[in-house]
Amino acid sequence: MADHDGLPAALRASVRGDVDFGAAARALTTMDASNYRRVPLGVVAPKDAADVAAALAVCRERGVPVVARGAGTSIAGQATGVGVVLDFTRHMNAIVRIDPDARTAVVQPGVVLDELRTAAGAHGLTFGPDPSTHARCTLGGMIGNNACGAHSVAWGTTADNVRALDVLTYAGERARLGQGWDGLPPRLADGLRALVDGELARLRTGFPELPRRISGYALDALLPERRTDVARAFTGSEGTLGVLTEATLRLVETPGARALAVLGYADESGAADAAHLLLPYGPLTVEGMAADLVGDVPGLPKGGAWLFVEVGGATPAEAAARAAELCRAAVADGAAGHTVVTDPRGQRALWRVREDAAGTATRMPDGSEAWPGWEDCAVPPARLGGYLREFRALLAHHGLRGAPYGHFGDGCVHVRIDFDLLGEAGVRRFREFSVDLADLVVAHGGSLSGEHGDGQARAELLPRMYGPELVALFERVKDLWDPAGGLNPGILARPHRLDANLRFAVLPRRPVPVEFGYPHDGGDFTAAVRRCVGVAKCRDTSAGTGVMCPSYRVTREERHSTRGRARLLHEMLAGERGGVVTDGWRSEEVREALDLCLSCKGCRSDCPVGVDMATHKAEFLHHHYAGRLRPAGHYAMGWLPVWLRTVTAARIAPVVNAVARVGPLAALAKRAGGIAAERALPELAPETFTRWWRARGPLAAAHGPEPVRERTVVLWPDTFTEHFSPAVGRSAVAVLEAAGLRVVVPPKAVCCGLTWVSTGQLGRARAVMRRTLDVMAPALAAGLPVVGLEPSCTAALRTDLPELLPDDPRAARLASAVKTFAQVIEERAPDWEPPRLDRPVVGQTHCHQHAVLGDAAERRLRERVGLTGGLSGGCCGLAGNFGFERGHYDVSVACAEEQLLPSVREAPEGAEVLADGFSCRTQLEQLAGRRGRHLAEALAEALGARAQGDGPRREGGPGR
Repeated sequence: MADHDGLPAALRASVRGDVDFGAAARALTTMDASNYRRVPLGVVAPKDAADVAAALAVCRERGVPVVARGAGTSIAGQATGVGVVLDFTRHMNAIVRIDPDARTAVVQPGVVLDELRTAAGAHGLTFGPDPSTHARCTLGGMIGNNACGAHSVAWGTTADNVRALDVLTYAGERARLGQGWDGLPPRLADGLRALVDGELARLRTGFPELPRRISGYALDALLPERRTDVARAFTGSEGTLGVLTEATLRLVETPGARALAVLGYADESGAADAAHLLLPYGPLTVEGMAADLVGDVPGLPKGGAWLFVEVGGATPAEAAARAAELCRAAVADGAAGHTVVTDPRGQRALWRVREDAAGTATRMPDGSEAWPGWEDCAVPPARLGGYLREFRALLAHHGLRGAPYGHFGDGCVHVRIDFDLLGEAGVRRFREFSVDLADLVVAHGGSLSGEHGDGQARAELLPRMYGPELVALFERVKDLWDPAGGLNPGILARPHRLDANLRFAVLPRRPVPVEFGYPHDGGDFTAAVRRCVGVAKCRDTSAGTGVMCPSYRVTREERHSTRGRARLLHEMLAGERGGVVTDGWRSEEVREALDLCLSCKGCRSDCPVGVDMATHKAEFLHHHYAGRLRPAGHYAMGWLPVWLRTVTAARIAPVVNAVARVGPLAALAKRAGGIAAERALPELAPETFTRWWRARGPLAAAHGPEPVRERTVVLWPDTFTEHFSPAVGRSAVAVLEAAGLRVVVPPKAVCCGLTWVSTGQLGRARAVMRRTLDVMAPALAAGLPVVGLEPSCTAALRTDLPELLPDDPRAARLASAVKTFAQVIEERAPDWEPPRLDRPVVGQTHCHQHAVLGDAAERRLRERVGLTGGLSGGCCGLAGNFGFERGHYDVSVACAEEQLLPSVREAPEGAEVLADGFSCRTQLEQLAGRRGRHLAEALAEALGARAQGDGPRREGGPGR
């Protein structure tokens, strides 16, 4: 019986690292990327091996189980547990050393694979295995699961690349694992030697010869003819035998150049039949994907399925020649088409499609959900085509659907299947299918797991693959290493049932009353939260990988990742059905995690399954503060459009600006408004955009769609353009008119409701949006395009408006009518010749532009006018109200320092600093002293346009 009394205190007294038994820490580690959920007692982040030993000692004294965890991207459930979770990502994440001569690296278990690959790359080396989660998975997790990746046809599995392992047993024994028994404690060495000596025949005949045999313990590695490779046998033991504290790994030489051959086939079985025929050509990868997963990707050859085959060479010419030779052979063997991609950017784009498949495959073409569970079975490569045909037939027999893909060259297939894991009948079908599929895999001479390990998903079925006698040996080995059964119990040896501990069992069975429409999830907030499957792309912190998730990129805390927040919402929804978070919408744990969400919407596009945490945050804040006093910032910044219109009506903008320049008065105003003391208050424009517009004269200021003209556009006077940056609006008018378009402006004030949405005041947001729709009704009826200048407001009209007013058809019409500045020019004035700017460009693509609107038209327009170079990714860190709110300043600055500010500081002389968003421009000015401009301002200056007699000015844009 476990003794939990005093456990947290005992751990804190013994461990120098972090000990957290709070609800949030436990909620964040209830799940990995699998279908399973187990609630731990607490989380320990050890500082070093001594901390690990101390934590094990405390847990051992009380009979508490221990689970080692890396990034939590395991798909079979082995990174979850009910005892103490050891989180190795926080502290034990150092690359100890790299020896380029010996081609080895010594690492701690929390090192992210890509960090090792980057460090080794400086010596022309790499670590061969590379799962699709390479940007966030850890070496400890890879060793635990014997991870493989796309390059295993060339460089093998993790077990093939392990040289030595330092581990601790649950009993506290230290072991140095390599070849031979010498590094083991005598008790363990003697026991394992006796087991091997007594079972030689079974060990020599009981394991199928497969490149991707990951299931079970690799006991055949202990045979004398295999050099008694204890390190290899330990690899893939899923944290059930010992806890890894350090690993010595083999590195391999990277090719000087690579080329990607993409081969098209009629269907996936044809691609599977052909994959093994390419192996004699020495490819680095042979990956297969079918049309039902790839979708519409430009540049692919004709076909219904494709093989992505990478080859290497000393030079680009050599790599391209090898790819061409391979393509000729593939065509002779039945490929319908082929293309060779030598451009590294083009290769990355195609590999991104493959790497995101673990997430995108969780949605069927009709939007229904699909789940892991039979994610990575492997058969002999030559039998893959036949296996896939029977697999498809088995799916149909059970009334299921899935989209297979994966490592066809190794005979390993990944698939997400549309199991119904919410109801008893669906779970029963899940179990029946699992048994039948296990038998099919074994009939083809395959392995139940070909990459991700058995975990809870498949370990129960290991007797069907190995037979009861060999599985009994697995249990004997587990007892030798871990006689107390304290390490990851219920996994691999004596496993839980594959249909137990399902993570959906605790969720509500009926839709939760919410404000947003959640159109992509059937209106069900619970289904929207279920979108997060845990593949953790939001933990990718490498530069140039999009926007998601700005706060995690600077804090590196799981609760600030999109996945972490989704996990907390999951536990909140579970509530009294067994959730860790039991106070529902009032949860402080959820509020604190969402507090650093910038509402950038980066996850809406960058997350493979499109989790929209900005919407979830707005929903949560609405309910959290219902009937309660809100933070001051919600009133000051949430109601900003009202306050600004009041100031404008009273014509006191100069007074407000003067007050903001008086230190004590500004400090008092910021304190009262919940604004960070470090922030300068933005200056109000002396004249609003619409006041300037009306002063142009009756003809120019004509409102509404009359007379209807094909080249008429409605310019949206958003709050920020109206009151802070009217020069942007004036410039846009000048450019649009120069392009031959007729510009009109709404006859009354309009607002997208963004500030109320971002602060969770959704009732008020709806009222504002409805009033806006009333004003816009004539323009919508006339079918006029609406030009948005501020990306955040434009994105709100595109997404928040229809999702908050799903029953108002006008909302959908306005959302579809909204275009960006560049989109309107491209669509409505395609023959216009814009002026040349001919200078380098720096700056940042706005988060909402990246996530919601797209920036393809902007990039094309920049190219047409001679703005060379690209804009940085990431987030400026101000993000509307976020960076102004008290308590957010440091994170806001750190976000800006991540990509934006360095790119601007390193900009060449005379570069155009572009920032279409008011927040981005404000952040640049306050932190870097640089004035960014909207693209419209740069174009207007080049035009030399005149608006009411004054030309555009470099510092202020067009005057009146």
